[in-house]
Amino acid sequence: MTADRRDRMWAAPGLRRALPGGDSTGQALVRMGFLSDRRLREMTARTQRLDVRLPDALRLGLALPGEAVAEAEAGALGAMVIDPVADLPDPDLVQTFGADICAREGILPWRRVGGTIVVLTCRPEEIARHRAALTACFGQVSMAVTTETGLHTALKRVADHRLTVRAETRVADAMSSRSWSWRVALATVAVLLVLLVEAAMLFPRATFVTLTGLAILTLLFSMMLKFAVFAAYLAGRRAAPQDGAEPVPARLPTVSILVPLFRERAIAGHLLHRLWVLDYPRELLDICLIMESGDLTTRNAIAAAEMPPWIRVIVVPEGTLKTKPRALNYALDFARGSIIGVYDAEDAPAPDQIRKVVARFAARGADVACLQGILDFYNARSNWLARCFTLEYATWFRIMLPGLERLGLVVPLGGTTLFFRRAPLEELGGWDAHNVTEDADLGLRLARAGYRTELIDTVTAEEANCRAWPWVKQRSRWLKGYGVTYFVHMRRPWRLWRELGPRRFFGVQVLFAGTLLSFALAPLLWSFWLLLFGLGHPFTGLVPGWSLLALGAVFLFSELLNITAAMVAVRSAGKPDLMKWAPSLHLYFPLAVLACYKALAELVSRPFFWDKTAHGLYQPPLQINAELPGRKRDAKRAGPGGSTPPLPPPPRPGAAA
Repeated sequence: MTADRRDRMWAAPGLRRALPGGDSTGQALVRMGFLSDRRLREMTARTQRLDVRLPDALRLGLALPGEAVAEAEAGALGAMVIDPVADLPDPDLVQTFGADICAREGILPWRRVGGTIVVLTCRPEEIARHRAALTACFGQVSMAVTTETGLHTALKRVADHRLTVRAETRVADAMSSRSWSWRVALATVAVLLVLLVEAAMLFPRATFVTLTGLAILTLLFSMMLKFAVFAAYLAGRRAAPQDGAEPVPARLPTVSILVPLFRERAIAGHLLHRLWVLDYPRELLDICLIMESGDLTTRNAIAAAEMPPWIRVIVVPEGTLKTKPRALNYALDFARGSIIGVYDAEDAPAPDQIRKVVARFAARGADVACLQGILDFYNARSNWLARCFTLEYATWFRIMLPGLERLGLVVPLGGTTLFFRRAPLEELGGWDAHNVTEDADLGLRLARAGYRTELIDTVTAEEANCRAWPWVKQRSRWLKGYGVTYFVHMRRPWRLWRELGPRRFFGVQVLFAGTLLSFALAPLLWSFWLLLFGLGHPFTGLVPGWSLLALGAVFLFSELLNITAAMVAVRSAGKPDLMKWAPSLHLYFPLAVLACYKALAELVSRPFFWDKTAHGLYQPPLQINAELPGRKRDAKRAGPGGSTPPLPPPPRPGAAA
């Protein structure tokens, strides 16, 4: 290879001028019989509208074989095509440059050939940005072309251990729960229990009254916060609506959607259908199905399905733990997008959801690092538990979270329908791999770093966990994570105070500590039912009668506030028939008390245990008109900037499209 040819290959800004528009790549594929001149002209015009590489458009939009596209692109550049899976790269070279950088940037230092390091890439036009870093590491380098699949497969084979360790330790020690010591927690709890038992034996009435007073105080603070949030929500609803008003930017970004899966036997077909109907250009959509290496159930279910090229599988190797945030961290390095989204296996997002997210990010400043969508249930009427769960979710996502945002308080994120700007997400180290409520923890870390989270009016339907014991197990994991998150961030309370400010600091106390205390001490408040039946109560005689009446008024107001908020929320969700079930929430929340005790026990025994929630028991009906893999495609062409319509499989060589 001559120096002149190598310099032209490195000079990416002028590459399309030197080798016009990727047309050489396209014409090579025409000659190879993979597409026709007419289809090439159509796709070239489309790439200009979307500002994407023609090879990517041909591979993702037309499903042309990646090996054929790489061969054509290499021919246009005068470069070699190398299969790094057949000839694995030198692990020392990968370690020197950084395995995470290789995965993220699509670059793979391969072998030393003579005095030159051969660097493989699946995106040749991007490689000039890394020339300085590569030459600083290796000296003289030359470029060869490979496929994205081959690059990632080879990288995993030589650097999986480093990528796995990184996935488990991305968050800084000071902000991570991985240093949580169950022995210290067990010893602390044991001491507190001994002191509590001794106090109860020596001063039974005083101990009961003290704990009950703490429960009442917790209720008061929680009620005041909820009232303020409800008022903020009502004030915001009267304001002019903003969601959906932002115009879609002319240049659309690449969006990566991370979908962690674990033991999902029954979900695969429905999941692919829901992803298929997303309305976003396929060339700019990067959907990553994340699976554990030992999860043969899910891997076999997905392997049996036909997937388009814009959906790919990322297998997470075994490590020291097995959690959703660890899987997300591992996949993050392989994601291509500048916007990172998260869905759960059972999610059914609105088809226009990604376009709304892209428009909102484009309309906001860089301080808005996260957008949280609204979660709802598609099996809301399965049984009483599902109805109450729907009422609770509607209150949380349609009133509480928007109200917290409007008040400028910390927004504890939900685990799905989350979208992040990639840069701040990586700046914070992604997700805490050891935290079983990684979403709430990340929301708090975003706030501490000065970033904002906004709620966006787009709905994702998912499956309500509507069986009693699975519901308790799921809720216990959430409460355990709340406890871990609270104690981790309260290691240095003065630092938390400085970073959040007094108002948000106290909001964190009520949201996290208040939630745990309210459930843990709830039975003490239930004891006041004795007064309604004319039975004695330890408070009788200690406080004047009017204070008991005032306390009864507080209880009544709290119940009315919960019921009213739930009714308003579920009505705004378009399910007014569920409003009549709102009073029954009084019988629903005691289940969370059992979950809280389970969570407190696991805090000192299994703090990192992820209690898996089964999905796929209730499925919504498939959309009849949705385009599915294998279904006859619609012949209509998409408008400017629209999604690529599903297309027939690429023809074999010799049969031009």
